[in-house]
Amino acid sequence: MSPYYNPDHLPNFGKIAEGNPELAEKFFAYYGAVFAEGALSTREKALIALAVSHTVQCPYCIDAYSKECLQHGADLEQMTEAIHVATAIRGGASLIHGLQMLDHVNQVGM
Repeated sequence: MSPYYNPDHLPNFGKIAEGNPELAEKFFAYYGAVFAEGALSTREKALIALAVSHTVQCPYCIDAYSKECLQHGADLEQMTEAIHVATAIRGGASLIHGLQMLDHVNQVGM
């Protein structure tokens, strides 16, 4: 049985353009501009991307940005810390929605 996640897809990402080359060109131009050196270094952007990759649970992105972080000089401690930042934000976002539950409980007078 073949796996749902196929690591061979990642190096072939550009083939997604076959369905609509014009939109793919715009996406890849935007993507390239976003990750270019700017107010944030490419290392910082790679660490952010790694953290977001874990938050959105994209195995392709996790693979790509783990490699990207290492290529731009990030170390395991920095990468792990970035993932913990993402985890804290995701956990906090889940907990803050608990206030909706509390409002409901208080409205029905439990």
